[in-house]
Amino acid sequence: MTSKADNPPSYEDALHHPNYGSPPDGPQRRSPLPPPPPYSPGGGTYPGPPGYWGQEGVLPQAAVWASPGLPSPGRPSTVPTLSAGVPPSNPGDVGDFLSPQWGSTSIRHAFIRKVYFILTAQLAVTFSVVGVFTFVDPVRQFVIRYPGIYWGSFVVYFIVYCILVCCKGPRRRFPWNLLLLGIFTLALSYMTGTISSYYETKAVFLAMGITALVCVAVTVFCFQTKVDFTSCGGLLCVASVALMIIGVVTAVVLSFQYVPWLHMLYAAIGAIVYTLFLVYNTQVLIGNRELAISPEEHIYGALSLYIDIVHIFLFILQVSGGAAE
Repeated sequence: MTSKADNPPSYEDALHHPNYGSPPDGPQRRSPLPPPPPYSPGGGTYPGPPGYWGQEGVLPQAAVWASPGLPSPGRPSTVPTLSAGVPPSNPGDVGDFLSPQWGSTSIRHAFIRKVYFILTAQLAVTFSVVGVFTFVDPVRQFVIRYPGIYWGSFVVYFIVYCILVCCKGPRRRFPWNLLLLGIFTLALSYMTGTISSYYETKAVFLAMGITALVCVAVTVFCFQTKVDFTSCGGLLCVASVALMIIGVVTAVVLSFQYVPWLHMLYAAIGAIVYTLFLVYNTQVLIGNRELAISPEEHIYGALSLYIDIVHIFLFILQVSGGAAE
């Protein structure tokens, strides 16, 4: 027995209202939907919510569950996502991540070039003065006859060195630091030329050649080695104190004409110690070690290398000059 609401519409109603009701052979509204086939690309099924389409453990369509940034737990790795076809990493992001590192590296390289440019100018002035004091005989005789100028240059060297070390910041004082560096270079050049005037020309040239070879070898070694010499500051401090004590003992012994070859031993030890200082200061200049100098301290970096090289030359000059005698 059916009610009136279940009877089909009349011909007039169906003609004037075509959307009225459901087609005679269409599915009823209360009939359950047919379940989709199970989806198991990885050998299992998705642990779906109970009662979904009347079944448990059936994976719905990917478009239903896929949402950007919220991956469903247990989703098989073969289910396509919204990022399919996009490269896993963006080259622009990687470049932005590495840009500070590359920027600091370029700053360090520019700093090294500036330091070596200043150092080259200093060494050119120093060895030009050494050449004049060695080859020009009147100048050579003048500096030997008046040693007071040598001690005056030593005082200027010491005072200017203390000023440069204590006020080594180049910011707002760069012209003054550069002027003081020029005065310091001239004072040390005069001292070096005066000492060189007491030796033969052959010994001076031999000391120049050995110094150049040592500097090139140390620079190549510091740029290639993985050994960190910047952590040996205490050892170098002890070596410098020992060198000072040996120098005092040598001066006392030589004043009494004992052990005439002792000054050559002292000079050899001094050359070794200042070579180690050159290694230390070069690695501090290069960076990427335990200790590194600031890229803004190019005056101080050039000053450190310059003093090491000049002292290596003077010690080697004493050895070569003593051997020539």
